[in-house]
Amino acid sequence: MQERLVTSARSESLVSTHKVLRNTYFLLALTLAFSSVVAVAAMVLNLPRLPWWGMLVGFYGLLFLTHATANSAAGIASVFALTGFLGYSLGPILNAYLSNGLGDVVALAFGATALVFFACSAYVLTTKKDMSFLSGMMIALFVVLLVGVVANIFLEIPALNLAISALFIVFSSGAILLATSNIIHGGETNYIRATVDLYVSLYNLFVSFLNIFGVLGNDD
Repeated sequence: MQERLVTSARSESLVSTHKVLRNTYFLLALTLAFSSVVAVAAMVLNLPRLPWWGMLVGFYGLLFLTHATANSAAGIASVFALTGFLGYSLGPILNAYLSNGLGDVVALAFGATALVFFACSAYVLTTKKDMSFLSGMMIALFVVLLVGVVANIFLEIPALNLAISALFIVFSSGAILLATSNIIHGGETNYIRATVDLYVSLYNLFVSFLNIFGVLGNDD
């Protein structure tokens, strides 16, 4: 009898995990499509680039709103508001690259982002490995990145900018591994929060690859 209860509990947990994973990837696909449409609209309308302070206020404000409403229907609207905002921020950036004849850089950044995401996701989903041991490293990296970003706002050192982009790639890759692991091991049961974690990681990967490939492209 006890074995049946344990088996039943495991089965219910597995079904719940698969549901969260399925909903997360479905919502992630929708938000990626939506932010792409917003980015294209921003490019066509030639909208201005946001100042750094506007970017920070908008991002963290909407991020807080999304987490605050994650357990309600309003959470869906918050997710699209956040991803739409980030999509808008990409429009002027992409325009700058395309106007300078760096369309190949955009394509490379897109391909590299997709490759990292699928590689990290496939690794965790295939091995079922618990990546919770990355938590401490992620916190330390976040602090380093925060200090580096603030310092670069005032110093504007090219080498520091590249170093920050490289660290963001490492950080975002770790975030994808950790977020996927949390879903399949039951550490994250809210697909809205999981979607935001993965989307922000993809955004940071794409922007970081753009920056690095852009510098390499200009050097050529």
